[in-house]
Amino acid sequence: MNNLAFTTAEVFADCLENTAVNAPFETARAVATAAVADIEVTGLTKTFGGSVQVLRDIHFSIPSGQAVALIGHNGSGKSTLLRCCLRLIEPSAGTINLLNRPFSNLSGKALRNLRSQVGFIFQRHNLVPRLSALTNVLHGVQARKKGPFTWFHWMAAQKDREEAMLQLERVGLAHLALRRVNQLSGGESQRVAIARALMQQPKMVMADEPAASLDPVAGEEVMQLFLRCIKEEGLTLLFVSHNLEHALRYADRVIGLRGGKLELDAPASTLNLASLRKIYG
Repeated sequence: MNNLAFTTAEVFADCLENTAVNAPFETARAVATAAVADIEVTGLTKTFGGSVQVLRDIHFSIPSGQAVALIGHNGSGKSTLLRCCLRLIEPSAGTINLLNRPFSNLSGKALRNLRSQVGFIFQRHNLVPRLSALTNVLHGVQARKKGPFTWFHWMAAQKDREEAMLQLERVGLAHLALRRVNQLSGGESQRVAIARALMQQPKMVMADEPAASLDPVAGEEVMQLFLRCIKEEGLTLLFVSHNLEHALRYADRVIGLRGGKLELDAPASTLNLASLRKIYG
């Protein structure tokens, strides 16, 4: 934003449609801590190369069943923060509690077991292109089971194969179960990725810009379906989005990064699109 004529505090105050709520940070944090938190982040910092500080002293928590959108300009640290929360990238400092368990110091099997309870949906799907949609969804069961019977749908136990088919049906792709993923559209591929995450039977889901690689129509359809499945399962959700309309429409709460710092934390219902665009474009 060029030629700023107002302070950061004034900008964020302008985001609030309800003028009675004049402390969004404190209000949202109080709501978050009033219930059992599925994730609690305290003092999280990430520095690359010993000098480039991407995240600075991040604090937030998300109660069970809440959907939270993480917004910010490109380079603000959104994806890095999401991956640090699951320790796909190791934080430089700070602590993380995940699903009511200390997560920061876990390693080996304990780390893998706790991480397996969180479904992760990538922007670029991360599917196996030459395998069928059904087999890709079946791979979600590997969070709970190991061995060759989880590799291909034709080797899987009948119960697991039926469960994978049920998840494909939920995302409207049962009729494409045997089609290879590299023959699907982008929107269809992301639906398969959602079905695979649900196949894990997760307690929480994280998603890194789940609609960013899709055209606007497909992106809207995927977000509607995604949030419907999340709400049906009663899951906690943290998703990164550069689409401010999606953040306001599909999240209960919005947190915003600016220059690696958490500078916005407010219920989505108290925010307005025009003011958010002044900050995040």
